[in-house]
Amino acid sequence: MSRWTGSWLSGPSAAHDPAERTTQAWPGERLGLPKEGPGAAASRGARLAALFIDFVIAALVTSLFVRMDIQQPEVMGHFNRWAIAVWFLISVGAISLFGFTAGMAALGIRAVRLDGSPMVGPLRAILRAALTAIIIPAAIWDADNRGLHDKAAGTIVLRVR
Repeated sequence: MSRWTGSWLSGPSAAHDPAERTTQAWPGERLGLPKEGPGAAASRGARLAALFIDFVIAALVTSLFVRMDIQQPEVMGHFNRWAIAVWFLISVGAISLFGFTAGMAALGIRAVRLDGSPMVGPLRAILRAALTAIIIPAAIWDADNRGLHDKAAGTIVLRVR
């Protein structure tokens, strides 16, 4: 039985099954995705930028009801915990219902299920957001630009424009 996490020494792109170790000309070729344009695998940069936008939105929403003071670490710790909770709720709701968050929509990317279902659904969205929140699974990807959080949830992030 092969390990789905890859090897520590193999690097972040080794997080795929040895049977998947075929050379591809572009991310997603193995899955039948186009090289560019709508339906192509989203780049890591676009995904990271979308996450940053979503974190900023969550911080702004959090600042409406939680005090923020960068001079006091304990106040900022409280604020940050609430901001992560707000991000989690916004992310789970948006991904499960629409397949994208505000940051993803701004950058023209969307999370979809690999099995072809029209909605990601709440259970997959919760798993995906929880693994993204702990950072490491989202930072380890395969040749199709799928992070471990996407592999666990059975999703992939695609370009929509």
